[in-house]
Amino acid sequence: MNPNNAHIVVGITGASGSVYALHLIRWLTNNGYAVDVIASDTGRKVFEYETEVPFSINAIAVNQDLITLHDNDNLFSPLSSGSHVFDKVVIVPCSMGTLGRIATGSGSKLIERVADVAIKEKRKLIIVPRETPINIIHLKNMLKLASAGAVILPAIPGFYHKPKTIDDIISFLVSKILDALDIPNDLYKRWNGKGG
Repeated sequence: MNPNNAHIVVGITGASGSVYALHLIRWLTNNGYAVDVIASDTGRKVFEYETEVPFSINAIAVNQDLITLHDNDNLFSPLSSGSHVFDKVVIVPCSMGTLGRIATGSGSKLIERVADVAIKEKRKLIIVPRETPINIIHLKNMLKLASAGAVILPAIPGFYHKPKTIDDIISFLVSKILDALDIPNDLYKRWNGKGG
């Protein structure tokens, strides 16, 4: 459960990889974490296309009391203010356009503003970029964000846990996100130095 009443914001952009966001939100809410979800217009479309799950509270989470959906155009949202308390922010998947706007401080949408608030208020910001290949502009923007304190956690799965299903691969990355959030989890078999 959520012993510290941690409050987590999840941003979903139009990059491929919405399934990571879906699994993360479900795990968090199933384990008692309050989650605010913001999706870009394209993020909602890609989410529904890739996951075949409607973008609604009822479809996304079993524990609907712990999830709040926010309009990405609503800069009057409490999340846009540093005086509103939330603990950590994850943007998964993060498009390179969103990443670039956050890196330059030029965002005009709620996802970008929440990331900006996290940086200025010294709250944990985890960016999960999903793009390949990565060009030099992407790399420079990631370096700017890492230098500002963000965690850059690319959507790159490992295979040392011997995944058997797509769900195993998804769980690996979601576990890495939870680790970065300082949330204990056992979503995959961790390396023990013995290969088994």
